[in-house]
Amino acid sequence: MKEITVEELKQKIDKGEDFQLIDVREPFEYEVSNLGGENIPLAGVLIESDKIAADKPVIVQCRSGKRSAAAIMQLEQQLGYENLYNLEGGILAWKEKYDPGMPVY
Repeated sequence: MKEITVEELKQKIDKGEDFQLIDVREPFEYEVSNLGGENIPLAGVLIESDKIAADKPVIVQCRSGKRSAAAIMQLEQQLGYENLYNLEGGILAWKEKYDPGMPVY
């Protein structure tokens, strides 16, 4: 599984690179804090796979990196995606590195 660090994600954001960010946490978690990605909860990631780009890098994130890894495994194994990257440490790593005041449950 390909992974990306929060530092690499921030560089992509700062450079304005073309990528998609998918947040696989539950809607209530997304409402507490998010990085601006599209919210597709893990339970619906296969059902809503038509919302996930196949033609550019897609970074998948959650709270710590475990659910996003599970989502990537499902999408790669069942639908053949090859452009997915897991955000190491999830939103907790982003909070620690860039936004200490970010509310995280």
